[in-house]
Amino acid sequence: MRFKQLIALIEQTNQGLQKKAISSINQLLVIRNWSIGFYIVEFEQNGDDRAKYGQRLLKTIAEELEKKKLKGLSFTNLKLFRLFYLIYPQIGQPVADQLKVQNIQQLAEQLGNQKGQPAADNSVQKSDLSLDPQILIQHFSFRHFTELIKIKEPLKRIFYEQQAIKGNWSSRQLKRQIESLLLERTGLSKDKEALLKSVQNNQAVVSIEDTIKDTYVLEFTGFKELPVYSENDLETSLLNKIQDFLIELGHGFCFEARQKRITIGNEHDRVDLVFYHRIIKCHILIDLKVRAFSYADVGQMNFYLNYFKENIMEAGDNPPVGIILCTDKEETKVEYATAGLDNQLFVSKYLVELPSKEDFMKLLET
Repeated sequence: MRFKQLIALIEQTNQGLQKKAISSINQLLVIRNWSIGFYIVEFEQNGDDRAKYGQRLLKTIAEELEKKKLKGLSFTNLKLFRLFYLIYPQIGQPVADQLKVQNIQQLAEQLGNQKGQPAADNSVQKSDLSLDPQILIQHFSFRHFTELIKIKEPLKRIFYEQQAIKGNWSSRQLKRQIESLLLERTGLSKDKEALLKSVQNNQAVVSIEDTIKDTYVLEFTGFKELPVYSENDLETSLLNKIQDFLIELGHGFCFEARQKRITIGNEHDRVDLVFYHRIIKCHILIDLKVRAFSYADVGQMNFYLNYFKENIMEAGDNPPVGIILCTDKEETKVEYATAGLDNQLFVSKYLVELPSKEDFMKLLET
């Protein structure tokens, strides 16, 4: 055996087993998320004390799981898992096989339901074109399913399932084809086979590293998600200084998070720094841009603020405040996003308790 052959064999073995490991993780992640969605729907329909929780059930579950420091089980994800089960109830038998139970009814019995009957989903239309659920689990990660469950029409969903399996699409490729209306373009095309063939031939190869970085996989395996998406050394340095600067200022600042992740559907955004101010009783969101100020920054901050109002604010809190810090070599800009702060007392406290614009400018210039 030549040396080059030895290197090639080691490389092939490493890549082959890595792919198998990722495939196993993806299948187990799908099974976990489907099972959680199933349990939630079962409890909603058959739980003895379900009425006590009502509309707050998912938030209550998320809060309890957070106390146990379980990753990947946020309120947003729980809603997604519930929808996953409702759209794909046929995955039940493969799930039962993996969990070593005879059928899905035994999973229902684990919740103490006397009848042991899984909750029915009357909204899902069955079709003879539906793929074998075992095939779905073997080919699709949960990231794939998060794209597929956005499609309301069952036949349209089946079309993308078939094409994704045929082309071995990554979740990113699947998303791109759905957003580019592949089904509609195919329907309008005179040569449908040629169009689909060209799509399959133009798919980019996805690296193992990209798959490993999937947020759901990181959370499921317990690894910490690193905030290395777009920060350079300068931004990291500035964030460290701002974090220390605000903590040292006192005035009621309580540090909560850095690179706080916000997840809507299958999209992830991050707020650079999050504080809670115990005096003015509101969250302070800081977004740092290592460039000049842009009007788009206001829209982004407004998105963060609306998310916090809807999902994070507690009774008695004032509306969150957004601070956009921008800098370039010619000018330092500090913009306060205070839209909606119509309570004069709150505004007065806000102006007194927060660092002044001049303080922020000195920090950034330093």
